[in-house]
Amino acid sequence: VQLQASGGGLVQPGGSLQLSCAASGFTLNDYAVGWFRQAPGKEREGVSCINSLDDNTHYSVSAKGRFTISRDKAKNTVTLQMNGLKPEDTAVYYCAAGTRPATFNLEGYIYWGKGTLVTVSS
Repeated sequence: VQLQASGGGLVQPGGSLQLSCAASGFTLNDYAVGWFRQAPGKEREGVSCINSLDDNTHYSVSAKGRFTISRDKAKNTVTLQMNGLKPEDTAVYYCAAGTRPATFNLEGYIYWGKGTLVTVSS
């Protein structure tokens, strides 16, 4: 069982990145998926999450209006489209899968990927 986040990189302020979360060993479509991020010296925080049954989505205040989470059920992946990136979005981004309804509570997730680094800088 493995979860892998990818798609991070260096982008200028105002730019875009698309992160992808892929699962092996289990069907990601059956799980709620959350994207979290952790900046140096800060706690891990929720960015966006999507339910397993109805694909209902949730966004943090900082992500709302700029980020979009979605599922590709055919590919068994969840993507996070990030537009209008700001320097304060710089962090390691993690995806996580859980069996509870989508939440920003870290305890709601049982599988975690290793993370992908997003750096927003000019």
